[in-house]
Amino acid sequence: MTTLNPALARPATFKRRALGAALTVLLTAVTFSLPVAAQTNITRLVVAFPPGGPVDFVARSMAETLGKELGHQVIVENKAGGNGAIAAEFVTRATPDGSTLWLTSVGAVAINPSLYEKLAYNPERDLAPVSLVVNNVEVLVVGANVPFANAAELVAASRVPGSKQLSMASSGTGSVPHLAMELLNDAAKIKLLHVPYKGAAPAINDVLAGHVTGFFGDIPGLISHINAGKLKALGLAAPKRHPLLPNVKTFNEMGIPGVDSDNWYALFAAKGTPAADLDRVNQAVRRTLNNPQVRARLQASGAEPAPSTPAELAALLKSDTVKWARVVKTNNIKPD
Repeated sequence: MTTLNPALARPATFKRRALGAALTVLLTAVTFSLPVAAQTNITRLVVAFPPGGPVDFVARSMAETLGKELGHQVIVENKAGGNGAIAAEFVTRATPDGSTLWLTSVGAVAINPSLYEKLAYNPERDLAPVSLVVNNVEVLVVGANVPFANAAELVAASRVPGSKQLSMASSGTGSVPHLAMELLNDAAKIKLLHVPYKGAAPAINDVLAGHVTGFFGDIPGLISHINAGKLKALGLAAPKRHPLLPNVKTFNEMGIPGVDSDNWYALFAAKGTPAADLDRVNQAVRRTLNNPQVRARLQASGAEPAPSTPAELAALLKSDTVKWARVVKTNNIKPD
C-alpha cells in the first residue's frame, strides 16, 4: 500500500483552500453589489398629487410597460403639495440623466408661472421636456335637473336681463376649471359666478346636489357621472368632439369660438439632461403609449394618448403659458 507523504499533499490543500476563499470573497461581493446595481437601474416617475387621482392613474397605467421598454423598473412616487412645487423642486434637483421624470398636468407648468408672483421653479429654465402623454378635454357639465340641453342655452339664459346669475364651481382659484369658465365668460360676453372649492371632488359633489349650476372638468373625472345620468354634458372646450361623448358638441360648433381648454399631462426631466437620454426616454414613452393595452386603458378613462417629441412639447408649453397668462392677467386672478 502506498503511503501519501503529508508534505507532498500540503500544496494541493493550500491551493484548494485559497481557491475556496477567493470564491467566497467573489460571491460575497456580487451578493452585496446586486441591490446597489439594481437601485441605479430605476426610473422614478414623480407625481405631484396623492395616489388615486387622475394623474396618478395615468402614471400607474404606463409604469409597468414603460419599465419594460426602458429595460428596468419604473417606480411611481407621489410628492403632493405646493400646487406642484414640491414635485418640481425634487425633479429639478435630480441628477440630469433621465432617471427621474415628472408627470405633471398643465397647471403646474403653464399656469403657475403667471398665477404666483414667487415660484421656486421656472418650467422653461429648470425643466427639460420629454413628451406629451395625454390630452384631457374639458367638458361643461350641469346637474341632471338643470333645464339646459346645451351650452348655447346656458349662455342665452345668462344674457337675459334681470336673471339670476348662474354659478360655476371650480377645483380652486386659478385651476383649469376656473380658467375654462373665464374663457367662456370672455368668449360669450357673459358673467358666470365663480365658486372655488378645494379640489374637484367637493366641487362635483355640489353640482350633483344642485347647490351650484355647473362645472368644467376633465372627462376622466366626469364620464361615470355623465353615463349614469347624474350629470348632463353641455359642451366640449376642444377643437373636435370626443369619442366617449360623440353627441356633445364643441363650443365652436355652437357658435361660441375661443373656448378651448386642454388639461394635458406631460413628462419632464431635469434641465441639462443629455439629448441622447431625452431621446431614449421619449422613444420608450412613445412605444408605451402605442401599446394596445395601455392605450385601451387610458382611452376607456376618457384620456387621449398623445405622445410627442420634446420639441413639440416645448412649443406647447410656451404657447399655453402665454395663453393662460393672458387669462390670468385679464381677469386679475390671484391665488387663494
